[in-house]
Amino acid sequence: MYLQINRINPGKESTIGALYINGVFGCFAPEDAHRAVKIPGETCIPSGLYELALRNEGRLTEKYRQRYPDIHKGMLWIKDVPGFEWIYLHTGNKKDHTDGCPLVGDTLNNNQVADGFLGSSRSAYERIYPGIAAAILSGEGATIKIKSA
Repeated sequence: MYLQINRINPGKESTIGALYINGVFGCFAPEDAHRAVKIPGETCIPSGLYELALRNEGRLTEKYRQRYPDIHKGMLWIKDVPGFEWIYLHTGNKKDHTDGCPLVGDTLNNNQVADGFLGSSRSAYERIYPGIAAAILSGEGATIKIKSA
């Protein structure tokens, strides 16, 4: 499975992206802003191609296991991101929720997560997660390309 985040609106505090799954728009995927010098939890990940895996450790795993008991097989982990650790595709509604990770959601208010709001995050996650997790578990695998404008 091939995912791609096209960063379409870089801002001072956040970067709006569009997540495509096998070439089809899946949802919005905002991140933190690009910074020349990384600030932990406030900097988007570098552009590049990364493998996705399921991770079943860490503080979010149990939270998501309880929140999504029928679908959760592990966190959608973007592996081997240079200078970053434990980067996930996950839910959230505002910049403070990113912590360096791309969020997923269906609606944007104010075109910037820093000043606005990402909506329908859980419904977007529930829609995209099962197919991605199935591809990883089946051995097909999944990769994600992060592409800056």
